[in-house]
Amino acid sequence: MTQQGHDLRPGAERFELFGAEVTILDPAALLAEARSHPVELFAGCYFPAPVREVRLTVRVDETAGSPVHHFDAEVRGGAAGLAGGLLALGAVGPVGVLLARRLAAADPAAGRVIAGAGRMAAEATRRLGLVVPAATAVADRGPDPAGAAVLRTAEELGLRPEVDQQEGPDGARTATVRAAVASDRVTPAHLRAAVGLVLQTVRELAGDDPQPRVLRGRTYVLGRAVAPTVSASAPRSETVTLDMVGGLDEVVARFREIAVSFRHPAVMARWGARRPQGILMYGPPGTGKTMLARALANEIGAEFVEIRTPEILDKYLGGSERNIKQIFRDARRYREPTVMLFDEFDSIISYAGAGGDAASQAVNAVAGIFKQEMNTLIEENPNVIVVATTNFPHRVDASLTRSGRFDIKVAIPLPDEAGRTAIIAKMIRELIARHERVGFRMFGDDVDPAELAALTPGLTGADIREILRRVQLAKAMAEATGGGPVGPISQHDLREGVAGLRQG
Repeated sequence: MTQQGHDLRPGAERFELFGAEVTILDPAALLAEARSHPVELFAGCYFPAPVREVRLTVRVDETAGSPVHHFDAEVRGGAAGLAGGLLALGAVGPVGVLLARRLAAADPAAGRVIAGAGRMAAEATRRLGLVVPAATAVADRGPDPAGAAVLRTAEELGLRPEVDQQEGPDGARTATVRAAVASDRVTPAHLRAAVGLVLQTVRELAGDDPQPRVLRGRTYVLGRAVAPTVSASAPRSETVTLDMVGGLDEVVARFREIAVSFRHPAVMARWGARRPQGILMYGPPGTGKTMLARALANEIGAEFVEIRTPEILDKYLGGSERNIKQIFRDARRYREPTVMLFDEFDSIISYAGAGGDAASQAVNAVAGIFKQEMNTLIEENPNVIVVATTNFPHRVDASLTRSGRFDIKVAIPLPDEAGRTAIIAKMIRELIARHERVGFRMFGDDVDPAELAALTPGLTGADIREILRRVQLAKAMAEATGGGPVGPISQHDLREGVAGLRQG
């Protein structure tokens, strides 16, 4: 589906492996997302008994100063079903052979004694204390060409997988497969190979024949489990990233610079450079200010602490001042990078300096303490960066937000037409990634984000998300009450959604 250059189903890779149909939604984006936080695949998928759960985590770590993509998989099974382990199969698949090699490497004497894959497997099984069921302790069932091809592909790509097997307190066994590649060399082919290793491990644990059977006819769709679009005022999520922001390219670029300065303190210190201590974001409601703060925290790799108005304001004399002091006292103790957000800042510290009544004096006292705390925070704890958001910047005294306290002040405006186009495209892509499956299309081929953007002047990302919510609900209700499938969401449906929002 491509309209006006907006590919709403980008880079979906579909292939068959061991008789199963596998779809990876936008693998390049998944690899990029792993740079900011671990990405989990296979969660919620179903596998043949005795396999209970499969997880494949893609993450990025620094190794010798260079980023490395890690592919870490866990395949869990029941105690009885996996009693034979990876190595109890008569065929001794490629993953089992890797485990046998690991044992031989740990015990050179065993490496000299063990000869041949079957004998290596048997010895490794004995040393690991596994019980080989009679049903599987049979003569070699022959080579496993499909499994061998998966392992060969992974090794040719430089993944060099390592396999291990553990037994939990309840007797359940877990096979782990780990592989890594330098981030400057990683490609979607490495992700495909990692998926292949996971499915081959499932096969071996399930006692599959050399001719693949246990996965035949199954379907696996792999993509981001969560990833709401920031600019749309999406539901709160710990996994929101700057890559998901639509229509705010300059803001995103600036936040990336801040993240770089945070992640490289040694370089900053060498040049005597001081990163920003505070950021003030202001603009109309629904433009995504709070979610941008969360995205910044994930870009930095920082903890996120949100300070809400009730945590500060207290009806008793002196209570608000004590609360703000305690909040900054806690902030000075953080030992991990932390983004501390004061949302709706104007409701906490408003009209500083105005009036002489008791209420105004209390507000001034809170504002004065806030200024004092901000003056020394970065020197006393460089791990913390303060972010404040407001819909009413004129209500915040300029002395509070001067440079040195809030070094960066960013306007988050209503999106223009190009921005709305980007937001709509990102939202629809996300819905497709979350909900489309083989045999089910959520959006029709006529959907055109650019035309919808032209119909929505003055609307925020939150408004656009509400339009989509209403259209999704209408489709779901039509199917639920009509007793049968309905067609995908069309451009006409979306136009009606826009008109409905306009009417209230």
